[in-house]
Amino acid sequence: MEVLLLSAGVVALAELGDKTQLLAFLLAARFKKPVPIVFGILLATAGALGAWFTQAVPPEILRWALGVSLLGMAIWALIPDRIDAGEIRFARRSSIFMVTFLAFFLAEMGDKTQVATMVLAARHSALYVIAGTTLGMLLADVPAVFAGERLAKKLPLKWFRRAAAALFALLGIATLMGAGASLGV
Repeated sequence: MEVLLLSAGVVALAELGDKTQLLAFLLAARFKKPVPIVFGILLATAGALGAWFTQAVPPEILRWALGVSLLGMAIWALIPDRIDAGEIRFARRSSIFMVTFLAFFLAEMGDKTQVATMVLAARHSALYVIAGTTLGMLLADVPAVFAGERLAKKLPLKWFRRAAAALFALLGIATLMGAGASLGV
């Protein structure tokens, strides 16, 4: 139980102000459907698949994939919400859950919380560490989901999109330039 609480605390603290917290906020503001977003975060962060993936793929490729993904998120954040025939077809082929799952899965590759999970799992029961780090991720990101949904109802989404786009662009450029390389990002 101690390992579970330690893992949850480490990840919850590490997530404060992290790019995935911003991502949770943006997804909630854009889609206004917190439940599938929360479940997408849960599945994306609950497995050992991400840890295996970061072990199997060279860090340089991960860094480029993450950097390009963040720049893609910046562009996507600027696109106004319009429901047209293309979006309806997209919604039928995918879902808010799947968009959230894929975005969080990519954003967590080599992230500090994933590094913390691997370090803790090397020393303690992997099951408790994965459960704890997943709980920590949810403790940090679920409030961002609900805050994003509520604020999107009260404030102009245009400003959310611009601020999120700027932050994602900065994170993407910093990642592509090697920021976080010492952490394996």
